[in-house]
Amino acid sequence: MGLSSRDVQVTEQQVLNALSQVQEPELGGDLVSRRMIKDVQVDGGRVSFTVELTTPACPLKDQIRAEAEAAVAAVPGVETVLLEFSANTRQHAGLPEQAPIPGVSNVLAVAAGKGGVGKSTVAVNLAVALAQEGASVGLLDADVFGPSLPLMLGINGQPQAVQNEQGKAMILPLEGHGIKLMSVGFMIDENQPVIWRGPMASQLLRQFLYDVAWAPLDYLIIDMPPGTSDIALTLAQSLPLTGSLIVTTPQAVATTDVIKAMEMLKKVNVPLLGIVENMAYFVAPDTGTRYDIFGSGGAERLSTQLGVPLLGQIPLGMAVRAGGDSGNPAVSNAAPDAYAETFRQVARQLAARISVLKFVQ
Repeated sequence: MGLSSRDVQVTEQQVLNALSQVQEPELGGDLVSRRMIKDVQVDGGRVSFTVELTTPACPLKDQIRAEAEAAVAAVPGVETVLLEFSANTRQHAGLPEQAPIPGVSNVLAVAAGKGGVGKSTVAVNLAVALAQEGASVGLLDADVFGPSLPLMLGINGQPQAVQNEQGKAMILPLEGHGIKLMSVGFMIDENQPVIWRGPMASQLLRQFLYDVAWAPLDYLIIDMPPGTSDIALTLAQSLPLTGSLIVTTPQAVATTDVIKAMEMLKKVNVPLLGIVENMAYFVAPDTGTRYDIFGSGGAERLSTQLGVPLLGQIPLGMAVRAGGDSGNPAVSNAAPDAYAETFRQVARQLAARISVLKFVQ
């Protein structure tokens, strides 16, 4: 007479042996040897454990879940498998002369070769998308001469000052849509022009980086000023940037300027994480016909030419524009032409690129 599953004693080692056959799909190696398996609990035929991801926004989370659950379920005697996820976002150290921001694991620059390509729209929606995936996210509006993020996020108010544990005065960022935000737009009248010389603007941004109570953050996203200005260069040189994301539109006049921005970042040793093609095409809502309003293929050519991955193509959508005007980011909108899932897919790919980059350094 055979033994039933109730008569078989499941051990923690059997569970770990099963999970050691499950590969991490991006980094390689198995989940056990990468020390991603935590808190294994065995109670008769009930097995529970936690998989510690390298980012809350892991794009292959569903694949890992399916393979890990299947592996443990195949162990004799296992009747129920309960898997939970946690995340440990590794901190980017930077160069010795670059001062890290306390409590901030990754600093990402969203840059563009020229204005008008929707860089701020991409930065806002990626920040909110990463927060929706469970990451702690901050967003810094570094375009001090044209601060637009308070409007795009519908966040208004006057930042308050507090003292940290060391007695240093710090600025509290404002919050909304699950993220922290700092912008010069909070400190001036919306109709007042910002007339500052470059050194003044650079000093203000340094305060926004080191005198703001950002911590704890998995990601601080910086919406960079367009082009290769001295402010952009100062930020790239002085910060321990995890990497940069380049935003472009398909036409040649945009992609030509993108090359200049990418070359600047490469010269100051900022890793290029990927390219996002914004306003890639337009789908007419009444007919479903696709129109390549700004041409096509520009970002793909850049990706091939420069060896930088194309992380996504975001269509031109009226709901995307409306969301930016109303303070409700497209990634929180269920309208078909908000392309929320497209933004989320780009955010997951970006988070995955960062994780891979850190494990190969």
